[in-house]
Amino acid sequence: MGTVSYTRCYHQGIRVPNLELAMKELGNSLSVTWCEPQEREQHVWTPSGGEQTIPLKFTYSAEGPQHIELLEGAPGSIWDGRTNPGIHHVGVWSDDVKGETEALIAQGWTLAMAQASPDKGYGAFTYVQPPSGLIVELVWSAIKPMFDRWFAGGPLG
Repeated sequence: MGTVSYTRCYHQGIRVPNLELAMKELGNSLSVTWCEPQEREQHVWTPSGGEQTIPLKFTYSAEGPQHIELLEGAPGSIWDGRTNPGIHHVGVWSDDVKGETEALIAQGWTLAMAQASPDKGYGAFTYVQPPSGLIVELVWSAIKPMFDRWFAGGPLG
């Protein structure tokens, strides 16, 4: 049995240069509606930058079970879609973000980013990447009800 169950994949994260434009371009064409767009200062930790805050705009398609996540990140950030737009990562629910992250690192994967530093247990999500390149976002399954409420038209958070 593998470390992570891909059957728990629930979104594909797509970097875009302009969130509102991407919502218009993709919404009708793909027959999806969008959750209320979010804009926040996202607190993260990266191996090269340590703890930092990155401005981020994002939304998800309301329809699933495979949701589209659109991300408009600050210039130069991991979510910057101005120079390299397109699919960036896949998101998978995890009951044990810390344990699964550390197991993948032990298998040669790299930690690209986390909500919190490793010494603080990584937080509710990590971005991990094997040498072949796919970024997998492990997301703590305990926050799934919050996302389900948002997908149904309610607030996120």
